[in-house]
Amino acid sequence: MRCSEVDELLNELRRRGWVLYVFGPKDAPEAVAHVFQWDTCADVVILRDEDDATAYRLPTFPGTDVFAPELVSWHYHASTAWTLRAVLTIAPPGHPDAPMGVLRPVPACGVPIQIRRPVSIRPTALAGAVGPGERAQFRASDAGF
Repeated sequence: MRCSEVDELLNELRRRGWVLYVFGPKDAPEAVAHVFQWDTCADVVILRDEDDATAYRLPTFPGTDVFAPELVSWHYHASTAWTLRAVLTIAPPGHPDAPMGVLRPVPACGVPIQIRRPVSIRPTALAGAVGPGERAQFRASDAGF
């Protein structure tokens, strides 16, 4: 894994306005997650180490715990770089290529309750960097990933 590539992919999450969650002590987190909330669903990526990462899309309703999904419409498990590439190129909800099925999530989809405290949460968007329309228009070929 090239650190610069992962840094570029994480910068793209930040540019698009994903929210960052750091589970555990800031100097030694157990997991780092990013969440992007759409109108009817959320995209989640969980980074455990450079070779263990998970991304998924889940339907959301009031009270949905995005870190304990009961159903997902898409999931992906691989290295950090590959998982970030996958979540950044998934079609937005409503697009003809967007995942529509409903699946039972595998155990890697989620963050165990016992490691969720302490947690640091912070928005990552750069002020005015990208609008909702631009988020939905992103495609892998446009970004070079």
